[in-house]
Amino acid sequence: MAVVVPAPAVTHKPKKLLEQVRDLMRVRHYSVRTENTYCDWIERFIRFHGKRHPNELREREVGAFLTYLAREGNVAASTQNQALSALLFLYREVLEQELGLLEGVERAKKPSRLPVVLTKREVSALVARMNGTTKLMAGLLYGSGLRLMECVRLRVKDIDFGYAQITVRDGKGAKDRVTMLPVSMAAALERHLQRVKLQHEQDVEDGFGDVYLPNALERKYRGASREWQWQWVFPSSRISVDPRSENQRRHHVDESLLQQAVKKAVRAVGITKAASCHTLRHSFATHLLETGSDIRTVQSLLGHKDVATTMIYTHVLNTPGIGVRSPLDVQA
Repeated sequence: MAVVVPAPAVTHKPKKLLEQVRDLMRVRHYSVRTENTYCDWIERFIRFHGKRHPNELREREVGAFLTYLAREGNVAASTQNQALSALLFLYREVLEQELGLLEGVERAKKPSRLPVVLTKREVSALVARMNGTTKLMAGLLYGSGLRLMECVRLRVKDIDFGYAQITVRDGKGAKDRVTMLPVSMAAALERHLQRVKLQHEQDVEDGFGDVYLPNALERKYRGASREWQWQWVFPSSRISVDPRSENQRRHHVDESLLQQAVKKAVRAVGITKAASCHTLRHSFATHLLETGSDIRTVQSLLGHKDVATTMIYTHVLNTPGIGVRSPLDVQA
């Protein structure tokens, strides 16, 4: 009689904490950027407390870490809030523990600064110094009031030439909004998309051509990832490996390409202001208000949740040299 030997029990090695964090963030459809940032803060928190497991750490240790960032690290208020968000996600979502009141935490001071704004002449000179795709992107930052990553992540279906508008998907606060498409840019943008479409068709012919789709749409709509309307308006110049799916695909252009191009143009033009890509968005809002646009309209175009955020641009207009005339000039 044959002896039946039972198969050895399969033991699954428990996942490490950061692997659990990444898995849950992917289920919740967090971006790769946010995933990496949160994991980095959690790792720094653990190292700060001598590599003790977060299960052993509570409000006191979280508060000590946040205070250290403000006092010793001299981080900005937004950076400290980012670290707190990462730790709240860890405890509430991964460890399923609710943190109590964080008392005695030294908060990083949020500096009260007015946004840097360029004049219309400075904007024209800056954009004129640029060329190719980066010139087109800079034009959208100023002409449509887009944030840097909103511009980078535009898809073909988000551009409506008929109504001269752009739909910003999943903007700040996970909200969609509609903003204007500058009519003066329409022809150049259409020519750009014609070139991108030829590149996409070649990618499909070469066995590639699919693009990342959000919120499991790739499983819901089979084949949609290769459809033209889902492609990036500003695709990368090369095909790379998706860090999550490990598929080879063409991602959107890296934002650093535009950042460097703007920085180079600022130096070339001789602008002495601390101008960046976001300065073009500030200039968009300020110039609209200068020409009499309603502040509620500007709020909607910018995607601000609270009109108080948009009001900062009225303070810019009221600063000497912009909206107020010097008494010496009045006498003249």
